[in-house]
Amino acid sequence: MAIEEIKMPQLGESVTEGTISKWLVSVGEKVEKYAPLAEVMTDKVNAEVPSSFSGVISKLIADEGDTLAVGEVICQIEVEGQSLEPNEASLNKNKQNNEKSESPLNDQNKKRYSPAVLKIAQEYDINLEHVDGTGAGGRITRKDLLKIIESGTIPAPVMKENVREEMSSQVNSSKAASSVKAQTGDIEMPVSGVRKAIASNMVKSKQEIPHAWMMMEVDVTELVKYRNSVKDEFKKKEGFNLTFFAFFVKAIAQALKEFPQINSMWAGDKIIQKKDINISIAVATEDSLFVPVIKHADEKTIKGIARDITDLAHKVRSGKLTSEDMQGGTFTVNNTGSFGSVQSMGIINYPQAAILQVESIVKRPVIIDGMIAVRDMVNLCLSLDHRVLDGLICGRFLSRVKEILEHTTKETTSIY
Repeated sequence: MAIEEIKMPQLGESVTEGTISKWLVSVGEKVEKYAPLAEVMTDKVNAEVPSSFSGVISKLIADEGDTLAVGEVICQIEVEGQSLEPNEASLNKNKQNNEKSESPLNDQNKKRYSPAVLKIAQEYDINLEHVDGTGAGGRITRKDLLKIIESGTIPAPVMKENVREEMSSQVNSSKAASSVKAQTGDIEMPVSGVRKAIASNMVKSKQEIPHAWMMMEVDVTELVKYRNSVKDEFKKKEGFNLTFFAFFVKAIAQALKEFPQINSMWAGDKIIQKKDINISIAVATEDSLFVPVIKHADEKTIKGIARDITDLAHKVRSGKLTSEDMQGGTFTVNNTGSFGSVQSMGIINYPQAAILQVESIVKRPVIIDGMIAVRDMVNLCLSLDHRVLDGLICGRFLSRVKEILEHTTKETTSIY
């Protein structure tokens, strides 16, 4: 038998780490090639990690809740093949592994702490520099800390300043949360892996991106008339709904093509203006939020966008969303109006440069040619990354979206 390693895969562009949310196998269990081993959660997607071999699980390197970098070993599998009897090659390999585990690189790996480890260390005031990890490359695991706590030999909380700063920045939110104590009658609900990923991504976005905000109101009376006049026939013919949201996504995609600066990302020493217009749309479940992507939205008809919205929403709610469905987004549109919101400020979907909230369409009295008229009005609320975008270009972009929507009629706009 030979020992093979399963490593943390890269589940999307710009993804650098993943969290083991649930093991689907146990030590001693026989698995087939491509069988799912674990559920892994990143800030972009929740996915299963398949086995690259057929064999028997010999060791689970990471615990549920542990966060590992892409490429780190998560488990080992005994596979039928070359003998494991000691020979010169295997001895040399073991020697190399031992040397590697004693190298400075191993020390760096040891200091990469998972959220679970950081939380326990904070709660029990454990000096992680004095803890010997049993994980891959000397990594400290949750089990290592629990063993220390049970033994009662907790290392003194004295550490180097750089380690103190690292822990302080990584557990800042955990410290605030740990100070909140449940009282009699309160209900404590565990935080799911997906919710942890959402929280992490939102904190990262707010900490790194200087958000600015603007809003514009749009008269969509003619659009409402147009859509309402064809929605029943459309549903009967196509088998899915023609929503207002599809019209908004199409108008935004068209405006992005005309104002490509909005379709950009901050990359430290440069700004990357994306060629493809891929619209991320926010889809919520009872306790989670996913952001699947409509690819090449500017090249699609309103019908095509409506179909994509329906298909992606179904995938989210049936648990069939893939990492591919979540990749490549360049701009996000959030249909906050679906639950009655009329004004909101979205948090930008990192690393994109902007997010647009489409609010609820409401009938309001407005002044037209000195006369009061009842019109269907909607607010468009844009959050922007002020490192990449300024108010002038964003104002022009929103004005163009407004112009497209206000001139959407049966005579000017084709659904097909």
